[in-house]
Amino acid sequence: MNVPLPVFVMVPLTAAFVLPMFGRKGKTAATALANVVTVGLLVLAVLAAVHLAAVRTADNPNAREVYEVGRHAIPLGINMVLDGLSCLLLLAIAVVAAAAMAFSIRYMEQYTAKSKYLSLFLLMVAGMNGVVLSGDIFNLFVFLEIASIASYALVGFGCEHEELEASFKYMVLGTIASAFILFGVGLVYGNTGSLNMAYIARSIQTSGVHPGLAFALALFVTGFGLKAALVPFHAWLPDAHPSAPAPISAMLSGVLIKSLGVYALARMVFNVFGVSVAIAWVLIVLGVASMVIGVFLAVGQWDFKRLLAYHSISQMGYVVLGIGLGALILARGGGMAWASLAILAGLYHMVNHAVFKSLLFLTSGSVEMATGTRQLKYMGGLAAKMPLTRATATIASASIAGVPPFNGFWSKLLLVIAAAQAGFYGLAAVTILVSLVTLISFLKVQRYVFLGELPDSLQETRDNGGSMFAATAFLAVLCVLMSLLFLSPSLRTHVLDPAVAALTKGIEYAALVKDM
Repeated sequence: MNVPLPVFVMVPLTAAFVLPMFGRKGKTAATALANVVTVGLLVLAVLAAVHLAAVRTADNPNAREVYEVGRHAIPLGINMVLDGLSCLLLLAIAVVAAAAMAFSIRYMEQYTAKSKYLSLFLLMVAGMNGVVLSGDIFNLFVFLEIASIASYALVGFGCEHEELEASFKYMVLGTIASAFILFGVGLVYGNTGSLNMAYIARSIQTSGVHPGLAFALALFVTGFGLKAALVPFHAWLPDAHPSAPAPISAMLSGVLIKSLGVYALARMVFNVFGVSVAIAWVLIVLGVASMVIGVFLAVGQWDFKRLLAYHSISQMGYVVLGIGLGALILARGGGMAWASLAILAGLYHMVNHAVFKSLLFLTSGSVEMATGTRQLKYMGGLAAKMPLTRATATIASASIAGVPPFNGFWSKLLLVIAAAQAGFYGLAAVTILVSLVTLISFLKVQRYVFLGELPDSLQETRDNGGSMFAATAFLAVLCVLMSLLFLSPSLRTHVLDPAVAALTKGIEYAALVKDM
């Protein structure tokens, strides 16, 4: 089934404007509608992936769907493009959004103005979908701003001092990032005369990357690096993620920093400007710095959600390292096999992280809701009182630490193999070291949250069932099943390999320009 691409933006956007009309009395109906929309988007994303796989052939391995909004040919019209990479991100956004929305059914009862929360949530989803489908850089910026502004409000949704301070800090740094990106868009337009990615790519193929475009690329790296919370652009994330409601923390860490940051950065580097040794090393340095600094900052945290927030910084380092290593191999004219393996590791870890980190934030929200605290020192012995939450948290902890057979193990293993085979033994060693420190950090979580003696103040604690458990169980099952993406050749061929091909054959994006 060929799904019209604007549907992924129009449906959540329309629902976002309808939901506030329900008011307080209609919050049950509003919640039902929001869940129908997120589940519907998941179904549509799967159908789009199936259709893209069906049209992919041996002669056309990098198949893509192009939707011309208004039916105007590029570079004049607005285009939406679905290829292997954007399809992978659409699936990740839909999976995490469906789980987070189901978790919100009960969790958000402790807040007021639930219909407004649901509206902002779907506005954020619409923005993220627009970013990953946009075929021109200005509309990418517009959708990025829609998602960002919604996320600013959602971080401060509790209206307490901590939430408002974190939201303000996030908004200031997010606005600075947006300014960098907008200036970059202006420079690219001034130097190429177009905003369409494919047309810009063809122009750069012809004229090369001169100083004006090089400065624009530097602005994009800074702006999207801020959105992705890469070190040293990470200052907003450790405050924003703990302060937000748990479902929003799951969305921010699970998909927002990927779609607005890593995806957009990879798209610019590979598909628009083309890889070079210099930009590849920039990505590698950012990746390694984020991995190491993030994980060591996480080890010393006693706030459950703050600990998870620092791990988001560290895990994004894995993704950027894999993409940067692949870019370096390509730029040096190395073996395509090892470049593809490195990029595969980065992208596979990106979707793995979307699942297990969303699960971790949802389980932390379940624990906080049951105990009234996020401080690890005030917990203990919850395994007996919250066995369901303990089970899902253990699966997520094993996944992020890279314990086999969970999904995180395979993506980290691929990255180690790619680095070693390409001769970067130091990068392979750093990857293993960070995984070991991550394991130590989550053994600490298990020890202080679920093991030991149960404090007297938590004797009446009960597990959270219903939709909250259903959402976490869904993601926990995915942590196991997603190993099949590595173990099953057919699934890897139809899901991951097209996303890798979209980057390794990146400059061929210019072929989307029609002869005029």
